Order: sequence, then C-alpha cells, then structure tokens
Amino acid sequence: MTYDPASFDAYIEQHRARFLDEFGHFIAQPSVAAHRRGTREMAALVAERLRAAGAEATVSETAGEPIVYAEQGPPDAARTLLIYNHYDVQPEDPVELWDSPPFEMALRDGRIYGRGVADDKGELLARIQAVEAWQATQGELPVRIKWVVEGEEEEGSPSLNAWVRAHAAMLRADGILWEGAGYDEAGRPIFGLGCKGIAYFELHCQGPSHDLHSSVAGLVPNPAWRLVWALSTLKNANDEITLDGYLDHVAPLSPETWAAIDAVPMEFEAMRRRFGISGWLNGLSDHEARRRYLAEPTITICGIESGYTGPGSKTVLPAEARAKLDFRLVPNLTPELAQTLLRRHLDRRGFEDISITFLGGEGPAASPLGSLIERAAVAASQDAWGKTPVVQPWFAGSGPMYSFSTVLGLPAIFAGGTWHPDARAHSPNENILVEDYFRSLRFTGAFLHRFATLEADGA
Repeated sequence: MTYDPASFDAYIEQHRARFLDEFGHFIAQPSVAAHRRGTREMAALVAERLRAAGAEATVSETAGEPIVYAEQGPPDAARTLLIYNHYDVQPEDPVELWDSPPFEMALRDGRIYGRGVADDKGELLARIQAVEAWQATQGELPVRIKWVVEGEEEEGSPSLNAWVRAHAAMLRADGILWEGAGYDEAGRPIFGLGCKGIAYFELHCQGPSHDLHSSVAGLVPNPAWRLVWALSTLKNANDEITLDGYLDHVAPLSPETWAAIDAVPMEFEAMRRRFGISGWLNGLSDHEARRRYLAEPTITICGIESGYTGPGSKTVLPAEARAKLDFRLVPNLTPELAQTLLRRHLDRRGFEDISITFLGGEGPAASPLGSLIERAAVAASQDAWGKTPVVQPWFAGSGPMYSFSTVLGLPAIFAGGTWHPDARAHSPNENILVEDYFRSLRFTGAFLHRFATLEADGA
C-alpha cells in the first residue's frame, strides 16, 4: 500500500482557501450545549460535511443532544478506525472580553479566533477535510472509518455512555483516534493514552425563606457559613484531601507507569509565567508537581455563590448558598463512588441539610502502552512533522473516553496538532494557529497510512 504525501500536501494547498471558508461556517454556527443553543443545527452541518466527504452519516437521537454517526471506506478493510470528536462548545461568556465576535472567524497575526476553534471544531473539520484530500489524491481509504461526533462533551457527555453501550456491536474497531492533542511550550507534540475521570456536583444549603437583615445572625442559621464549614472538611490547610475513604480507593501505579510519568518533559518555568504565579502550591518541586498533576485525584471548588456580592455594602443574612465542585478521578475512582463518599462524609458531620446534585461525570480511562494506535500516531508525527511526540499515560483533564476504551475495550490515543499553550480553550479569544490547522490535516493523512500498514505485533 503506497502513500504519496506530496500529492496529498499539494491538494491541501490548492484548497486552502476553501478549507478555511468551511471552517468559518463551522465557527459561525453556535452550538452551546449548556444553553441548548444551535446544537441540532450544528449536528446537521457536521452530517452534511461528512456526506460530502463520502460517508454514510446519520443523526442519532439521544436523551440529550444528537450524536452524528458515520461510516466510510471499504467494508472489507483489514482494519477499522473509530474517530471521536464533539461539535458542542463552551458558552462564550463573558462576551465583552472577546476582541472579535466569538461566533465569527477572525484571522489575526497568524491565528484563527472563535469559540470552538481549539475545542473541538478545528480538529474535527481538519480530519474530515483530510479524508477528502486522501480520496482525491490517494484513492480508496486504506481503512474503514467510523465517526462518532457528539454534542454534549462540554456538559460531561451525559447521554454518550448509554448510546455507546446500546451500539457496542456497531462500534467495533481496532483503535480510536480521540479528539486532538497539541504541543507544549517547547514545541514538543504531546499525545495521551487516556485521561482522568471527572464528577461534577452542586452543593446547596437552604436557610430562611428569604434574605434577612444581618442583625438576626445570632439567631438564624446562615447557609453560607454552613456551606463553608462543610467544604472545609474536604481538604486540610496543606491542601490534602480529607474526604472519608476517597484516597483509599486509588489504585497503586506500577513502576512502569511511574517511570512514564517521570519521563514526561514539562516546561515548568514557562507554565508558571503563563499561569501568573511564582511557585507551585505548598512549595512543591517540579518533580513533585508533575507527579501530582498527572497521577493524583483532585477536589476543586469551582465557584461559590451566596448573598450579596455587588458594589458597596448590603447587610443581609442570605437565604441560600451554592457551590460547584469537580472531582478529577484516577483509576478505581468513579463518579458514583465519589457521590456516595461525599454524601456519607457530610452526613457524618451533621450536614444532612446540604443537598448534592450530580451534574455529570465519567470514569478515568487509560490504554495499554505500545498499542497499534499509539505506534501509528507516533510514526505519523515523525512523518508529518519530523518530531517524536511525548506520549503521556493519560492527560490531567477529562473526557468521555471511558465509554469507549474501558466499556468497549478499545485502545485509544489523543493525537493531533491544533492545541497550543495559549489556545485559551474555554476562555475569551479562543484560538489556534493557521498553520497548525493545516499541520493537523497532514498528520491525519500520515496517520491513516501508518494505521493501515504497521504490523500488529510492532514489527
């Protein structure tokens, strides 16, 4: 099986303007899952573009937002590749901090700006366009491709797991190319074999029926204090997790996994500058910080709301208090377990009045070292970019890989080239570099070739 990268690259250059124009149409369609805004229109747009690339695409209904499923390539191909992406994006708030409208493509200083360009419309469309380029220059696809493009990833993918389990036979494949990755401050490609899980909760404490004059603070329970006291039991002053039983369930890591984590290069000083901090939490060394970042579970207060926080003073005893928490999960921790432990922990301390609402989550995921999909991605990076990527055992962030890699038993890899250290995903002025967009197309072409031709045993 031959692959001619020169003709593939020439096709990309020839259609560069059209490909960017298509990207502009993707950006212009809002698809905010949190607001249920534009998601169905975006699903239809994705299905239409997949059909234009020769795929048989359907829009599959779920309990939430629809999933776009498509297949293309020879039905009798020796290998099947499953490609996962998502078409939903984060809310654009606060709009006033954007330098250009979030749902319009803006090209400035070699970058493409717009909500979703990095997470995840850029990698999604680049992969579809790469398939078009392959067929136009190389002929028939060398593998069978199954596309799964969901619309609730930014909400924790609440409908995906049930959909995957219901369609397990349809989704059989030899590996999963997950939503894209990128590179670090030193320009090294960073790929990942999995990710931490996540559980997201809202805690709520109800006090009096309405805000009261603060003079009654000696008589009436204050829900804000109740919530603060409850939260303070989850960690101590050294930032150590004290949730009853939480750490007891964490699976020990093998020496090989620790070695892989310790080998991950990280630009610590550049990271601190980008974060605007002078040192790590509690004076951690860089070595300790890397281990904690990649290997340990977390409990994070994402936000607290209660009473009056506007300008000036307003003396009230608030009627209610809320807090948002996320738990980053490592192997043997699950969202269900986190919720059970949290409920029991609060009840033991007399906080039965604080309610817990589960807002979404998914388990942690990891793929075995040395799988075909990993070796194909590494080889494709070397072919397309002349760089050997850093392959992390898993990313510190989260995504719904568990439903596929664990439930279906499929090896997976985060691999791609659109994410860069200042991409500002989930923030105003989200961006990718123009050249990174086209680098991602070239990587996908090289990846299709390598995935089809590498020996299964690593030869």
